[in-house]
Amino acid sequence: MRIGFAQIVFLFTLLSLSGCATVVKEEQRSSQRDAPFVINGRVAIKHDGERTSSGLRWEHHANEDEILLLAPLGQTVARIHRDVHGVSLEESGKRYVAQSMEMLTQQVLGWELPLSGLRYWVTAAAAPSHAADIQRNPNGQIKEMRQDGWDISYSRYANDSASSLPLRLTLRREHLKIMMLIDAWEKQ
Repeated sequence: MRIGFAQIVFLFTLLSLSGCATVVKEEQRSSQRDAPFVINGRVAIKHDGERTSSGLRWEHHANEDEILLLAPLGQTVARIHRDVHGVSLEESGKRYVAQSMEMLTQQVLGWELPLSGLRYWVTAAAAPSHAADIQRNPNGQIKEMRQDGWDISYSRYANDSASSLPLRLTLRREHLKIMMLIDAWEKQ
C-alpha cells in the first residue's frame, strides 16, 4: 500500500557488541538509558529513492510515547501515541490503531520496523536482551552498532564524554536510510 508523507516520516518514529563482556555492560547501560526523555529535532528519510523530512518532538516514558511530526512552520502533521492499550497514528483526519508499533507499521507501511529498539538506539545504547556488535570511538562513545539487522552510526555527540547523548545518528537497513538530527534533549 502506498502512503503519504506523514506515514513515511512515521516510519522513522516507530521507528541497535562485540564479545560477551560487552553485551552485559551494554544491557546494564540500556536499562539506565531507558529513562524518560524528550527530544526535539529533525528527521530525514530515504526509502526506495524517495526522500522526505520533518520536524520531530518525541516524549518518551516507560509505558507511553507521544511523537509529533512537524511541518517547517511547526504545525503538527501527524501524532503518534503509544500506551499500555496500544498505538495510534493520527494524520490528515485519519486514525490508524494497532496493539504495537510493529503491527501499526506493518498495517500502514506494509513492513515492520524494530521500534522497541529505537528508544535505546536514540540514546546510544543497545536494546537489552538482543546481541549487538558495537564499535566505539577513542572517547568510549558508540561509533557504529549493528543490532536486529539494522546498522546504526553515530556521527555527533553533545560532548566528548563516554556518557554523552548523541545529536546525530543514521539508521540503515536494505533500501531504507533514516537520519536523525537532535537539536535538544530534555530530561524528565
